Amino acid sequence: MSDFEKLFSENQDFIYKYLLKLCKNSDLAQELTQETFFRAYINISRLKDESKASCWLCQIAKNTYFAYYNGQKKTAPLSENEADPFTVTPEEAFINKELTSQAMDCLHRLNEPYKEVFMLCVFGQISLRVKSIIRTRPKA
Repeated sequence: MSDFEKLFSENQDFIYKYLLKLCKNSDLAQELTQETFFRAYINISRLKDESKASCWLCQIAKNTYFAYYNGQKKTAPLSENEADPFTVTPEEAFINKELTSQAMDCLHRLNEPYKEVFMLCVFGQISLRVKSIIRTRPKA
């Protein structure tokens, strides 16, 4: 089994669920998952740390989704009959919980100061500008 096949088999379900959460359409999530792994295959040389492969793939998946979304936004108007994007189904709640767990695992693997910066941004709702002031402030 090649390194890419291993990467694909270990992360395919996670990336599919991540994209399903973003687009809320299983067929589209499958298509975007395939596109994500195609882009990953083309750019595999950019993956420097295999332990962070799932984060790297999530970034590719997110960019793939936004590229699709921006393309669709230019060509098709939204219909009024679309489901409310804030309605959470039991399947979405389960996927949300699983993605949160995996995101926390990735967070715990981050080195300092990246972990601290991320936690302050997301959980403390502190802007990056404030953190740079705090970090550059001379110690007494």
